[in-house]
Amino acid sequence: MRMTLLTLLALGALPAPALAQMDHGTMHTTAPATGMSQSMDLSALNALTGKAFDRAFLSMMIPHHQAAVAMSQAVLGTRDPRVKAWATAIIKDQNREIVQMNTLLKSYGGTDRRMQASMKSMMGDMASSVKNASNKDRAFVQGMIPHHASAIDMANLALQKSQNLAVLKLARDITRAQAVEIYEFKAYLLR
Repeated sequence: MRMTLLTLLALGALPAPALAQMDHGTMHTTAPATGMSQSMDLSALNALTGKAFDRAFLSMMIPHHQAAVAMSQAVLGTRDPRVKAWATAIIKDQNREIVQMNTLLKSYGGTDRRMQASMKSMMGDMASSVKNASNKDRAFVQGMIPHHASAIDMANLALQKSQNLAVLKLARDITRAQAVEIYEFKAYLLR
């Protein structure tokens, strides 16, 4: 029994170093049924440190949030009260965070246009995938899962690399809120 417990404890400790050394370069997820794909190359962001990292993170997260707002606006006319509540909350919360990020960017000399353009390119027109779907509610929920997962990946990177308390708090808040929503979206799809 003792050997088994020690073995389990040892094996349980193995992933921590592996996670610390994990390549935060490219993250790829696809939402089932809609085919919405989120492929994010975070290697340029991961290579940065200090204020350059914070500026790039904020510059990338703004268009990422704008894509979520656009997807949410595409389902505001839904009759499903849960989907409407999620869309409304995403629009409110992420617009508030966009204002906060724009304010923070002023102290970094403004937007990093290269990183902003990179994220805009990665986002494409995700809202059209929702608008053109036969079941907009389901397409929205399925699309938001990988979209939120990629935001969490970026926020987790910020939690590891940022030295700015405001950026760390923002990253924590994004991670918390969007992880809860992913859970709710998955539960909705499983019903």
